[in-house]
Amino acid sequence: MRFIIDHDYHIHSQLSSCSSDPEQTPQAILDYAVRRGFKQICITDHYWDAAVEGASNWYQPQNFDHIAEAKPLPQDDSCRFLFGCETDMDRFFKIGCPKERWDDFDFIIVPTTHLHMDGFTFLPEQNNVEDKRELFIKRFEAFLNAGLPYHKVGLAHITCSLLHRTGYKEVLAGIDDQTFARLFAGCADVGCGVELNIGLAELANNDGIETILRPYRIAKQQGCKFYLGSDAHHPNGLAQAMGRFNLMIDMLELEESDKFQLVKA
Repeated sequence: MRFIIDHDYHIHSQLSSCSSDPEQTPQAILDYAVRRGFKQICITDHYWDAAVEGASNWYQPQNFDHIAEAKPLPQDDSCRFLFGCETDMDRFFKIGCPKERWDDFDFIIVPTTHLHMDGFTFLPEQNNVEDKRELFIKRFEAFLNAGLPYHKVGLAHITCSLLHRTGYKEVLAGIDDQTFARLFAGCADVGCGVELNIGLAELANNDGIETILRPYRIAKQQGCKFYLGSDAHHPNGLAQAMGRFNLMIDMLELEESDKFQLVKA
């Protein structure tokens, strides 16, 4: 059976500093989910906990008290609205969500590709394809060794352009199949979800799409399970989500058995 589009586990509200959109409210997000017949939806605002040292100036105001302003989340009988977060990893591979907060979230997503934060996730002298490639691999390995509650953890946007704004496809293309296979075998072993998150522009680019699809294909071969994430920061992102989801599922030939199952306790 084809992978059923019944969820979206990566959405930002107006509480994320990179959104700040008054129309991107929890109720608007729930309305989007209900209109599309989703069974589960998750809000994942950017977050670095105040108890974890080293927050950047951008992350400092996005602590737990701030993102918890979204609660209580609106609910609908047909769709569960879950409370999650998108935390991060600094240049020392420290994750911004401490163990003491794990139970406060239904879902936690961590990016390995947030390599656009000069001084926080990388050093200025590392702003080149070779160093970004090495950092991506090291961040991936650190994620797998972090001892997270992987049954409710997702690996966010693994092919995101934030990896290296001037050449992220070069970074990805230079990682050999064996390395990707090793990393994704680790994902399958710990049981985390791998996010399906590719932009419309990339999906429509026949010349470059295989570079982006290759990691997902290898992840599938290694037995990884996938979840859908629109990464929407504004209403137009929600409006584009279904088109992107359908294209990704078809291009990767995903079945329902490939789905990451996130069940609220």
